[in-house]
Amino acid sequence: MDITTVNSMAYEEFMDIFGNVVEKCPLVTAAVWSQRPFLDFLHLESSIFEFIDSLSMSGKEGILRCHPDLAGRELISGTLTAESKREQQQSGLTYLRPEEKRKMDQLNSDYKEKFGFPFVICAKLNDKAKILQELNERIQNQPRHELHKGIEEVKKICHIRLQNIFTEPILTKL
Repeated sequence: MDITTVNSMAYEEFMDIFGNVVEKCPLVTAAVWSQRPFLDFLHLESSIFEFIDSLSMSGKEGILRCHPDLAGRELISGTLTAESKREQQQSGLTYLRPEEKRKMDQLNSDYKEKFGFPFVICAKLNDKAKILQELNERIQNQPRHELHKGIEEVKKICHIRLQNIFTEPILTKL
């Protein structure tokens, strides 16, 4: 896909294609649609990142709260978004040994209790061992630092999802 195609999209088509570049936060995509025309991929990406950065602390926490627990309830129930499912599979989170699953569940629970939002990491750039290590380390962070770290991870996820859209052919609804 090229930027000319993106710029010519109607709102509904833009939302269908880009609506989940920030997990379960179509509001972000809806907000940046009106900033068309985009000069290129980086302009679109920076528009999304600037919108996220402009949010209040509670808005950023809201973005983090839209993310599922890693290897959590949504994975088990089959209700993850297609993107999250693919990312968690690639990192090995769908194949945890019982002791890894118990540790992940406990750390996820402790993390959410401390910060009020789930642990977010770009699963595609990490394997399950690194994810468990990061979760164990980041739970020690101060809330403001962890909010910043979580948002930076959201941006990494968004970057990869945008890259995937721009490199894969887009199927139109017939």
